[in-house]
Amino acid sequence: MTKILLADDHKLFAAGIERLLSNEPDFSVEKVVHNGKEALAALEEVKMDLVITDMNMPGLNGLDILQYIKKKRWKVKTIVLSMYDDEEIFKKCIKQGVNAYVLKNADPEELIYTIREVMEDRYLANFDHVLNQAEEGDEFEQYDHFKATFKLSKREMEILRWIVKGKTNKEIAEQLYLSIFTVETHRKHLHQKLNVSSVTELVKKALDMGL
Repeated sequence: MTKILLADDHKLFAAGIERLLSNEPDFSVEKVVHNGKEALAALEEVKMDLVITDMNMPGLNGLDILQYIKKKRWKVKTIVLSMYDDEEIFKKCIKQGVNAYVLKNADPEELIYTIREVMEDRYLANFDHVLNQAEEGDEFEQYDHFKATFKLSKREMEILRWIVKGKTNKEIAEQLYLSIFTVETHRKHLHQKLNVSSVTELVKKALDMGL
């Protein structure tokens, strides 16, 4: 049984996540708190297997919780929930040893999948290469132009590059330490933004524009 602490200051959202996780027979939501201070107090009182925390909360935020867990050297897994697909926030979480980072607009199945992956140690804490910047010079200019033209996020650009290299969703997920659900979602967004209906069209359009 995976004992879970859930921390999120949006009470309706937290209640929804609690209901979702309570439907899984091997998950037990031991406590739901609504700020970082309450989260740390709960961790001091009860041994948890997993902390699922919002990034933005009043007072102590999700990053503060990660830092405290790292300082205490507690053997507890961590997943950050966030509204922001932001590179800098992601990097800060990685440095504090987060096990996974899930966007709040993800499908419920993705969160369940991610929790199981984390608890089986199939997510690694050290995946800085996920967020490598594009190379300098002409290649960067092409990258930047393509990104701006189709209003793509850095994550979408990175996944597109792996698609162009012929990688499958499973291979991309393993390379970037993402769930397959996340990769599939980004792939759908790429098809919509580039107005294509197949991977062949997607790759051709990317190559035609010099990506």
